Amino acid sequence: MRNFTNSKRIAIKIGTNTLSKDGKVDSLFIRSVAEQVAELIKGGREVVIITSGAIGMGAGQLKISSYVTDIKTRQACAAVGQPLLMTEYRKAFDKFGLTCGQVLLTAEVLHNRKTYLNLKNAVETLLKLDVVPILNENDCVATDEIGTAFGDNDKLSALIASKLDADVLIMLSDIDGLYDKKPNKRNDAKLIKAVYEITSDILKNAGSKGSKFATGGMKTKIEAAKIASSAGCRIVLANGRDKNVIAKIIAGEDVGTVFMPKRKLSNRLRWLLNSAAKGTITIDDGAAEAIIKKKSLLPKGIKSVSGNFIAGDVVMLNDIAKAITNFGNDDLKKIAGKHSSEIKNILGEDKKDVVATPENIVFLDY
Repeated sequence: MRNFTNSKRIAIKIGTNTLSKDGKVDSLFIRSVAEQVAELIKGGREVVIITSGAIGMGAGQLKISSYVTDIKTRQACAAVGQPLLMTEYRKAFDKFGLTCGQVLLTAEVLHNRKTYLNLKNAVETLLKLDVVPILNENDCVATDEIGTAFGDNDKLSALIASKLDADVLIMLSDIDGLYDKKPNKRNDAKLIKAVYEITSDILKNAGSKGSKFATGGMKTKIEAAKIASSAGCRIVLANGRDKNVIAKIIAGEDVGTVFMPKRKLSNRLRWLLNSAAKGTITIDDGAAEAIIKKKSLLPKGIKSVSGNFIAGDVVMLNDIAKAITNFGNDDLKKIAGKHSSEIKNILGEDKKDVVATPENIVFLDY
């Protein structure tokens, strides 16, 4: 459960409140992180860091002390704060002979297969060059309104960990881990050492978002853990202020809360599972039973099609699975309910005879 001996690729998410001290970025803390990461790299590990803090740093530089809520102000703060934040990381890693590289993302980069592969190749190259990738949401251009925002860096860290094949995601926060009750309200609250299933009760007791410049709270951390664990990645939630916490976790010490994965998925299926669906294909019971048995989805089992998508896009299959479709929505409507042998007569000789193959179908749960 806490044996990370064979964990080669490690993702580390650092929250805003963990990075900060007295309203400013804590340079000594970042140096401590850099020192621990340097030791991991010396031991043959690969490390990717997902950081928060740009908006908070920018707000401090601009002397904005109130809660930053409107999008334009947050974007302005991010634009000012991001280079300041990276300067802190660069100075810290320089002391240990390491180079770090900045990677800014929007949600659409991960959801689009082509741009995701470009990102993955870039990160893989950085790691081969012993560069530590520092990833953050591109807050200056991402907004919820246009669908490019992740919502919080907890979710971002889970998506990155799952899509970049991380063996473990360490989430450093200002809390010791997950408790069975809210520790700020109940003195008898006990730390949960291991979670094997994220239940509705756990989500219910998680509370809401964080404070001031942070967008994530315990609820977003649990939701992030659900994303990563469903894709086969272990997660450890721990207090970032615990001395040498990263080293302790990788050494297998009983620190924080570990969330165990439900299954192990290939890189392609990890990407598919955590990509946004462009539409929905409603299938009948026979087709659902067939794909559960690892068979292809045939047009005969399609009842209806909704959404606008093209061949190669990700779609929902009822509410049970996601798939990469071989047809766009217009073509699917023409062949829905038809036998596979009729496809070429309806759509042309160059069309495939199945809607989705087993290697391009992943179930949301199992």
